[in-house]
Amino acid sequence: MSIFKAYDIRGTYPDQIDAKTAFAIGAAMVQFLSAKRLVVGRDMRTMAPEIQDAVIEGMLTMGCDVVDIGLASTPMVYYGIGKIPCDGGLAVTASHNPKQYIGFKLCKKEARPMSGDTGIKDIERLVKQGGFQPAARKGKRDFVDVKKDWIEHIAGFQKGIAPMTVCVDYANGMGANESPQIFGKIPGLKVVPLYDTLDGTFPNHEANPLKESNLDDLRASVKKHKAALGLSFDGDADRCAFVDEEGRTVHADLITVLLARGMLQRHPGKGIIYDLRSSKVVPEEIVKLGGRPVRERVGHSFMKETMRKTDCIGGGELSGHFYFAENFYTDCGVLAAVLVLNQLSAEKKTLKQAADPLRKYFGTGEVNFKVADKDGLMKQIERTFQDAKIDWLDGITVAYPDWWVNVRPSNTEPFLRMCLEADTKALMEQKRDALFAILGHPVDH
Repeated sequence: MSIFKAYDIRGTYPDQIDAKTAFAIGAAMVQFLSAKRLVVGRDMRTMAPEIQDAVIEGMLTMGCDVVDIGLASTPMVYYGIGKIPCDGGLAVTASHNPKQYIGFKLCKKEARPMSGDTGIKDIERLVKQGGFQPAARKGKRDFVDVKKDWIEHIAGFQKGIAPMTVCVDYANGMGANESPQIFGKIPGLKVVPLYDTLDGTFPNHEANPLKESNLDDLRASVKKHKAALGLSFDGDADRCAFVDEEGRTVHADLITVLLARGMLQRHPGKGIIYDLRSSKVVPEEIVKLGGRPVRERVGHSFMKETMRKTDCIGGGELSGHFYFAENFYTDCGVLAAVLVLNQLSAEKKTLKQAADPLRKYFGTGEVNFKVADKDGLMKQIERTFQDAKIDWLDGITVAYPDWWVNVRPSNTEPFLRMCLEADTKALMEQKRDALFAILGHPVDH
């Protein structure tokens, strides 16, 4: 399995990514971007300091100056790349992956993400080629602290947040590096923290809030402290998951609608981006709010690029990535949290009261199937439902007036992933079973 993925570079340490690989990636990035200055930050994983030093050494050897911002969440790295004059940069992180993983999220200037289509494959080619020629003048490494500015920047988005108690599960990840100080700047906000010590071994649970079992401690804390809501960050804090005052998960597509209300009040008529797995309540509500719904394929690099092209003010993905044009077109978990608190305070509603009216339709959530012939099965779906409205934006989407399904191949694994939604529970179950008959037995993932 290649470490060079569709959206980032990721693998296990030290067998797939070691200091030597990191050095080559740093050198290749300089060569590909003809970079003179890059910004680099890292997460709290045990091997991150070694890998960060190696990737920076690769950059310096090629004559590129490096701004080292040290320990930083991925959103803080994006902020550094957006604020500091530079040709791009990277975060040394493996996001929500288990403790044995390390990796890199790469950006060009203006924090524009590099994907498989916009640089990662080129970097892979350069790394495989090797033979990097050191520059006559070695680059200079400067240590710059952007944390104070970053905290001020995000805290500056708070507006009229009512006094309340929230429980926050940091999962021993990078959210704990910056978010407590951001929340500390909101008067009347009481935070009950869980797992707020940086620990790259993730001793309490995996830093993946998409896995429902990882939210169980947060649910218990919300109920115990009678909190207004609960927040859970992933390992590098670019994602945030929400649970309401009853401990029930409020999925990211519904959160996107809440965020859209505030965004479209500040910026009437702008686009709101959402991924094609989202409930159809999302485009319906965006239209009601006077905005333009913009549907896009799954993946942060696609979302960010399309946001810029179609004048979107923000939006969200079902995975818990929320995007903000007001924050260099990047995703940020803690900014999503602050803006949701703004919105609930403005509406004088609890999260349950705000979200429940949006639960109009019945969905399966994302269901995974391990299959050998991904293309063959998607073609079979096309033949089975040929009277539907069909598109191939990301896998196959089959849409009827009262139900729809998207089946798309995983970028990294031998899976097909299915999301299905219908107007009634009975119809959802009937169509789900029809798809299972084609795709086989779902697998846990």
